[in-house]
Amino acid sequence: MHVASRLPCVFSPKSRQYLALCAQDGRLRVWNTDSKTLHQEYVPSAHLSATCTCIAWGPCRTLKEGPQRKKRKSEAVQAEERADLLAMGTAAGSVLIYSTVKGALHCTLDGGHTGGVNCVQWHPKDSLLYSGSDDTNIIEWDLQSGKTRSVWKADRAAITGLCVSPDGKLLLSAAYVIKLWNLETKEIYRKFTGHSTAVTTLCFATTRPPDGNGLYFLSGAAHDRLLSVWQVRDDGRDKNSVVSFTLTDEPQHINLIPSNSKNEAVRLAVVCKDGQLHLFEHFLNGPCKKPLSPSCTVQLSDTKDSPAPIPLLAAALATETRTVMLAYGNHLQPVMERALNTSERHICLTRDVFTNLSLSTETNVSKVTVHISKVLVPGLPGHQAPKGSSQASEKRKKDIDTKEMSIAERLGEIDLATGSSDKGAPKSTASLQTDNFAVLLVQGLESNDANILNKVFQTRKEIVIKKTVARIPLSAVLPLVEEITKRLQGHPFSAKLMVQWLKAVITHHTSYLASLPDLVTQLGVLYHMSENRVKLLPKLTKLHGKLFLLTTQVNSVVSVMDVDHAAKLVYEEGKCLPVFLLSVVLNPVCAPLQG
Repeated sequence: MHVASRLPCVFSPKSRQYLALCAQDGRLRVWNTDSKTLHQEYVPSAHLSATCTCIAWGPCRTLKEGPQRKKRKSEAVQAEERADLLAMGTAAGSVLIYSTVKGALHCTLDGGHTGGVNCVQWHPKDSLLYSGSDDTNIIEWDLQSGKTRSVWKADRAAITGLCVSPDGKLLLSAAYVIKLWNLETKEIYRKFTGHSTAVTTLCFATTRPPDGNGLYFLSGAAHDRLLSVWQVRDDGRDKNSVVSFTLTDEPQHINLIPSNSKNEAVRLAVVCKDGQLHLFEHFLNGPCKKPLSPSCTVQLSDTKDSPAPIPLLAAALATETRTVMLAYGNHLQPVMERALNTSERHICLTRDVFTNLSLSTETNVSKVTVHISKVLVPGLPGHQAPKGSSQASEKRKKDIDTKEMSIAERLGEIDLATGSSDKGAPKSTASLQTDNFAVLLVQGLESNDANILNKVFQTRKEIVIKKTVARIPLSAVLPLVEEITKRLQGHPFSAKLMVQWLKAVITHHTSYLASLPDLVTQLGVLYHMSENRVKLLPKLTKLHGKLFLLTTQVNSVVSVMDVDHAAKLVYEEGKCLPVFLLSVVLNPVCAPLQG
């Protein structure tokens, strides 16, 4: 299942005091975000055969520790709710409940699923847990008894996402179709369709009840660069998403602070597969036609002369309006810090991270040297490593910098033949070429420059086409489709190349195109052209069959004629052969007689 490729990484609720994650070695590690130390480590008994696939923190609860005594008012304030229990789904179908207070396994929930567990969700009020699996079932677990309370088949495909409503009465489940269940009756309340791939993210965006059209939820899918927001309406007219958030890559980790009223905005933090963090803030009050761009994008890079990006693992929004908790680096030894200023549109954090891989508990394992706190990044988001110090930038000026090239230089860098497809060519050359194609394509579409577009569209390399289409911003998708449609009506050779580009656009940007309100009008020409070609396909197929039969018969006749001609030559040569042999024999005999 594709969910297994996403290593779980989750901050604890409310205080964000802990970060729980499972690395490639199958161990659960809980880090203290205040002291930046490893708090606990747990090794499941079957961690190599039953790897952890998902993690979910339970609701915070008030813990009773030690003997009870009468506390003063100042001490009573400190007795707040703490995060304790962690639910871990495994590839073997079991669910492990781990207690961070005890530092040991609390209980094991097994015997329910026959396939790997892809998602787990806690009930906000009752001692219940929900799990979704590859076996297409949802199980409601009773945590007090450790047994199944209810099991029902939720879909024909694997269940990849679950989310319980804030009031605990509704449950969202997702495969390729999103279903909203009534938890009391276990019956479907609503269905939502719109994603072309498996849904991997589900989250309620408001705390309001469904009556009054005030309940919203958010969904994201695999290989999808859009987050969709859905509205649960009383009249049932909720088949299409009402809001879309644009991303640079597939969402990997989402943290959301829901809205409690119409006058309160939803705050959203999304960590993408490319390692970038996007922050959104929006008032949910009905549909919004245009996809929304992030209010802030955060990237990290190291301090080397040729800076490489540092991937973000997770992010958590704090109660303060402009602060966010970050976790970055690797899953074996992450680095945690709190970003204080997120008011800029583009922020690049340059970090020098030294790790000694000492994973003993309560010991400092990471040191972070902060060099630059904010850099505005121009150009396409996510396609240029951010710059470090001034000295490093001066050194890098000697190297090839694609963001500082002119259009003529970019055109010169593009290899339209197969020159750069050699096996020994470095990977950086292919990456540079793809960056050039993406930037040039956007430039050509904006300026309507036929020379630039011809240079880009002449490539025949399928991998370059796919990566170029994947890297262009969403604002350039529709102009690209219009340009492809125009060229499909031209020369057959050009049309053949354009089919590859159209295929790449449909593969990468289906969700974005489907979210456009006037899609039928904008793609009408392409639709009619495709429809006309489809209608001609049966006639062309028949013609192809007739031509094939005709050519086969002609070839057979020609072959028979060739055989007859060869046989005739052999026959004639056979008649002449005895006369020739007789002359050869008689010549020596007749010569003396003539003399």
